[in-house]
Amino acid sequence: MILVTGATGLVGSHLVLHLMEQGQAVKAMFRNEHGKLRVKSVFEQYQKRDLFEKIIWCQADILDISSLEIAFQNIDFVYHCAALITFDSKEENRLRKTNIEGTANIVNFCIDYKVKKICYVSSIAALGDLRETENTVTEETEWNPEKLHSDYAITKYGAEMEVWRAQQEGLEVVIVNPGVILGPIFWTEGSGEIYQNIKNRLFFYTKGSTGFVSVTDVVKIMIQLMQGNITGERFILVSENISYKDLVYSIADVLQVKKPKIHANLFLTGLAWRADWFLATVFGKKRKLSRDLSASLHTTDYYSNEKITHQLGFQFQNVNSYLLNLENKTS
Repeated sequence: MILVTGATGLVGSHLVLHLMEQGQAVKAMFRNEHGKLRVKSVFEQYQKRDLFEKIIWCQADILDISSLEIAFQNIDFVYHCAALITFDSKEENRLRKTNIEGTANIVNFCIDYKVKKICYVSSIAALGDLRETENTVTEETEWNPEKLHSDYAITKYGAEMEVWRAQQEGLEVVIVNPGVILGPIFWTEGSGEIYQNIKNRLFFYTKGSTGFVSVTDVVKIMIQLMQGNITGERFILVSENISYKDLVYSIADVLQVKKPKIHANLFLTGLAWRADWFLATVFGKKRKLSRDLSASLHTTDYYSNEKITHQLGFQFQNVNSYLLNLENKTS
């Protein structure tokens, strides 16, 4: 049987869908009924409601040991998708507890319950730092602890260390490092906010760039890695390296809304994150733009997908084609 943590998130819900389509026995972890309804909406969008009824649900939390003891009964394989994603500096303690301690709990249970293999969903944020003579981030790029990293990046890197520790103790592991994941349904959180902001009339764009990938490609690769013989390796999952300007323009075209016309340079985004901090501090507003996130909007790191395309022969979906298909499914 397969256990999926974070089954109610973007990656987890689509992963459960694909596994159920294969006829696999899946135990999906959830924390509340609202999360289950979000997964149901994913299955309904793909017209697979009958498969949703066959999911084995387990109410558990990666920080609750007693609930994990129940979740890990009769489990052979684990996909660890659960994580906290935030760039709010106030969430540092919760980030460390969820992403590092939670992952430590999962891999410890994998070892204790003799799980055959685990796939951990990390992030390109946990990859290494380019030297002055380098221009492409690969799986071999070394992490520089002396460089400035976001709390989120640090905790995902720390979580990877827990997974590698488990490998040294005999557990078969694979790690995937997706870029910004594009997908349907979750419009108000994570990468889904991109669509919502553009739909609600976004006025600014930046000229930074990063790697993007569809959620469908991510889960297909995860399943192939788990069902194959590859172990003890990590893989960057990026379809294309695209500028934020080009991505925003593409989404605007798909949604048939006006494109943003104002280039937000470092000065403007600096003012924006400070204003956001003020509103959060004085009025208790939820942070939307942190200093770390603001800085990332201007970075131009290039991520290589050569390793995964070579080892699996995988062909990624074109981002523009995926966005157009996504809109057709949700309109």
